[in-house]
Amino acid sequence: QAYVSYSNIAALTHLAAKPGWEITSTLDDVIHIWTHEEGDMLSFKVEMQVKIPSHLAFSLLSDFTLRQQWDKHFLTCEVLQAVSEDEKIYYVTSPPMTGHKPRDFVLLVSQRQPCKPSEPYIVAVKSVTLTSMPPSSENYRSEILCAGFQIYSDNNSSCTVCYFNQVTSGVMPYLAANLTGSSKSIEDTALECVKFLE
Repeated sequence: QAYVSYSNIAALTHLAAKPGWEITSTLDDVIHIWTHEEGDMLSFKVEMQVKIPSHLAFSLLSDFTLRQQWDKHFLTCEVLQAVSEDEKIYYVTSPPMTGHKPRDFVLLVSQRQPCKPSEPYIVAVKSVTLTSMPPSSENYRSEILCAGFQIYSDNNSSCTVCYFNQVTSGVMPYLAANLTGSSKSIEDTALECVKFLE
């Protein structure tokens, strides 16, 4: 368990530190979207300037049951298991795309507070397998390889929230339209996130 939790945090930290991120769009200087391509892996980063203290953003973003309030990709979200104070396993369902079954996810969410002021708060997310929650025929079980938030304090009343997601073919349908510019779901979700936090 300790290893899975450590690898969750480490994977997000590693993804964030990769060289070669390219900026793809900027919205009112509040939201910046970056992408990173490596083989068949596409990762994206959404950077948001938020006018609340970092510790508050951390407590709001690390509680995934609040996520439906701003992320329309979360239809339902329940805590399956509180592994520790910093680790929870959630069961999440997503609304169906046209012609597809609704998707579902079993997610481990690990959170860490910074050791030094220059370090970010971290909320790391990855799919896990839980025998008590096998895939069902109603939903299409999807997987998140590596996602989450890094929250940097700018000053006492504002912070920079970075959301990362390493995309597999399972998440691709949601993003394909967005990255080709025919849909603005990443920007819309980021704007909703900022609105929710502030």
